[in-house]
Amino acid sequence: MTDYLKLQQKIAPELVKVVERRYAILRLIHRSQPIGRRSLAQGLDLSERTIRKHLDFLSDRNFIILTSSGAKISKSGERILRELDVYIKELRGANLLEERLKEYLGVEVYVVPSGLNQNLGKEELGRFAADFLKGLIGSGNIIAVTGGTTLSEVAEMMKPASEGFEVTAVPARGGLGEGVEIQANTIAAKIANKLGGDYHLLHTPDNLKQETISTLIKEPSIKRVLDLAKRADILIHGIGTAEVMARRRGMPLDKIEELKSQGAVGETFGYYFTQDGEIVYSTTSVGLKLSDLTKISKVVAIAGGRSKAKAIVAAVSEKYQDILIIDEEAAKGILELI
Repeated sequence: MTDYLKLQQKIAPELVKVVERRYAILRLIHRSQPIGRRSLAQGLDLSERTIRKHLDFLSDRNFIILTSSGAKISKSGERILRELDVYIKELRGANLLEERLKEYLGVEVYVVPSGLNQNLGKEELGRFAADFLKGLIGSGNIIAVTGGTTLSEVAEMMKPASEGFEVTAVPARGGLGEGVEIQANTIAAKIANKLGGDYHLLHTPDNLKQETISTLIKEPSIKRVLDLAKRADILIHGIGTAEVMARRRGMPLDKIEELKSQGAVGETFGYYFTQDGEIVYSTTSVGLKLSDLTKISKVVAIAGGRSKAKAIVAAVSEKYQDILIIDEEAAKGILELI
């Protein structure tokens, strides 16, 4: 199939451009529906005239529904969007990126192609990851999630299930005192509600002293949630850059400088890694530890952006993760490193 794509790019590059534009329009409608022509034009940096022409085409073929409040994607539009995900990946060579990264990192890798508007990258990563996870999750599963902006986007982009999954969602970590919308509790509750399942919350901050944590984890309601997290069938977590996560945890500046001098570039679950995967520091925290990850059937890491490349290489390995979902920019950044 790749040879045919190369031939198409050589002989009819204008067709490729049309496909990419319609793909971008469908992606933005899927994310922001209902959405009007003006918003689509601004979001994709295209003229309203161009947008109108593509909307008419998509509407005539029942891929979208045009309403007074804006365009909405249809069921057939959702199906064609999933098929286009595969086509665009081949077109951009993202499937080759996946193979190279799988060989290097030792885990299954999925690369989400960039769109016309780079500012929508996190939303597209969230849409792909949400659809992927819905296909991975089975009825009766326990799902554990961490916090962060990327995981928040996954929960936001997940479409409500037509039938309940009977899942249980729990936070894998305590909170970091950040915005409530990106805390693990909020993300777990939102995913459970969209899948028609139940959730349990962990009412404790993550960055406490060890003696306080030792007391807290004996409290029945907290112990119950932690036990559920350890028995999770699927764990979904993000990856942070070391310095950013250290600042979010309120570490003193001298400790941050020490981490940098030790070569820490990536962080997950309170563990700080060098680019070679060596752990140079770990925080005291409420929630899952790295050793718990080895007992969970499917561990899915999600991260995006070229700035996360070093952190991803540092924190991801076949020892702890099974699947990595990243965007095209992160994938290219990793290739530059290796």
